[in-house]
Amino acid sequence: MQLIFHRVDLRLKHTFTIAHDSRDVQPSLLVELRDGELSGYGEATATRYYGITIDGMVEAIEQLRDRIEAHELADPAVFWAEMQPYLASNPFALCALDQAAWDLWAKRQQKPLYACWNLDPSRSPLTNYTIGLDTPDRMVSKLLEWPWPLYKVKLGRPDTDLDVMRALRAHTSARFRVDANCGWTAEQTLAFAPELAELGVEFIEQPLLATDWSGARQLADQSPLPIIADESCIVESDVTRCAGYFHGVNIKLTKCGGLTPARRMIATARSLGLRVMVGCMTESSVGISAIAQLLPLLDYADLDGSLLIANDPATGVTFNNGRVIYASENGTGARLML
Repeated sequence: MQLIFHRVDLRLKHTFTIAHDSRDVQPSLLVELRDGELSGYGEATATRYYGITIDGMVEAIEQLRDRIEAHELADPAVFWAEMQPYLASNPFALCALDQAAWDLWAKRQQKPLYACWNLDPSRSPLTNYTIGLDTPDRMVSKLLEWPWPLYKVKLGRPDTDLDVMRALRAHTSARFRVDANCGWTAEQTLAFAPELAELGVEFIEQPLLATDWSGARQLADQSPLPIIADESCIVESDVTRCAGYFHGVNIKLTKCGGLTPARRMIATARSLGLRVMVGCMTESSVGISAIAQLLPLLDYADLDGSLLIANDPATGVTFNNGRVIYASENGTGARLML
């Protein structure tokens, strides 16, 4: 098995702004595991918020090159368990490696990955399309540019957030989700929630700082809308902690270390009665196609990363009015075009 790195700069169609970041280019690392004519692909994006760089991911994985290339990859979960102790401090790198391992393994089975897991793709939820934080007029323009049945709206400016939602509602009958990215207080969330519900919002994602557990408990008890954890749910142990403080969790593969732990997190969340969402970090079709293999297990999906970029380096899953269409290729369906 041969380990190959591909560094790419993903150009965003629009400046993407959330409560704590703004960017026009998203650096990303594509990891390829090549075995003869077959290649498995995985991806993780760099992020300043978590201190993750492309160089750091490459350096972390490069130290394991001999172990990786000598591995038989009979079971990707076993492969993950063997790599995790060395990559525990860089789950983004572990995620890219894990995705590539599952993709290659499924291609060896000559099946799509979801079929290897005995999942039914007809049970997949729609994915939302994200409207990044901006002025109300610009956010309306982004919405009109991309008609969709379900939008996730980035908020986090309490003085204007309701104005934004009112403006968007005036131009669409689509369902909404809102993500405040830790930009509100518990009091503001409770004040906003009744009108947000009237405006057709399904749930509120991570309105409070990840450290505000007392506020989270208050919202879990009092909010008329479900509250979904994001920054409060990073690794496997966080799922259990979120029970009683949130109504659901948003799992990010890059943060938890890949498909292998994400599947366990989904099972734990289900056992605790939590709703389950899986999101993305503005990946290309490589990462999005890997994440999409989990769709039949989910209540909610946020897999629009490849739709937000102008220079996708790969093909894979496609979208039809919110519905994910799996590629015809085996594995995750990702195919690199570089």
